[in-house]
Amino acid sequence: MAIKPAYIKKIGNRLLERYPDAFTSDFDHNKEVIGEVTNVESKGVRNRIAGYVTHKKRAPPA
Repeated sequence: MAIKPAYIKKIGNRLLERYPDAFTSDFDHNKEVIGEVTNVESKGVRNRIAGYVTHKKRAPPA
């Protein structure tokens, strides 16, 4: 079963809206935060969301 990119982006953007100060540009920290604030049980999905959030935090604001 493939993880749809739209699903990852939707959850990532929603988490960034709800918890803007909880995330940093550190992948491992974001992975821990996502584990605490969501009920995502799959390690792969959690890592994909953390990677997307980390990417968004590292990118300069547009």
